[in-house]
Amino acid sequence: MIPAARCWAIFPAAGVGARMAADRPKQYLSLAGRTVIEHSLDRLLSHPAIVGAVVAVSPDDGYWADLSYPHKKRHDKTLWVAEGGRERCDSVLNALRCLHDHAADDDWVLVHDAARPCVRREDIDALIQQASAHPCGGILAVAAHDTIKQAGPGREIRSTVDRSTLWHAQTPQMFRLAALANTLEQALAAGVTVTDEASAMEWAGHSPLLVAGHTDNIKITRPEDLALAEFYLANPESSSSREAV
Repeated sequence: MIPAARCWAIFPAAGVGARMAADRPKQYLSLAGRTVIEHSLDRLLSHPAIVGAVVAVSPDDGYWADLSYPHKKRHDKTLWVAEGGRERCDSVLNALRCLHDHAADDDWVLVHDAARPCVRREDIDALIQQASAHPCGGILAVAAHDTIKQAGPGREIRSTVDRSTLWHAQTPQMFRLAALANTLEQALAAGVTVTDEASAMEWAGHSPLLVAGHTDNIKITRPEDLALAEFYLANPESSSSREAV
């Protein structure tokens, strides 16, 4: 089901990915014959509900301009480029300001990590269907299955945390354009630490919906993640199915 309001995508892509210890930002590393970011862009731009997108890249980025991707429309959808900021939230806010010239305040925006190339079409479907019916919006997430420990000084275990209410946040994260932009502006002005879009909405008093996704929607963070992502791209049904909530 496609919501009445249009859906747009935003890709914050100004990070350097220091933990990869590579010669370039992780979004430009090779994955299955293409760059990581190209896979991530295609996952959302190929979805029929997405009408266009903005990618936010660093002013010092030396790789984006060399890709063939930004110089043409993909899937007959326009891709704009915004200036990335010092933090993820700055990049997202700049992209939202760019998108404001082309979209309505109540349009939906799906913010997706540039280094998360394996998100499934069915999970995007579920997010759009469920989040668009929610007053705030929502995010893809996976329920925590491992036993969670809380550490004290010296990395000694202080307690075992009840995992029944814990989820691993993923992307896309889907919210109304104006609501997200206003909330990010207010949070940054207040000096609030914003780790993802949902955390900003939570700070503003909202309760975003958790939409169950798949575990193969991994974010490329460490060198070993590239091999895992390549396996998932080649074997799209390899991970466990989405769990009912």
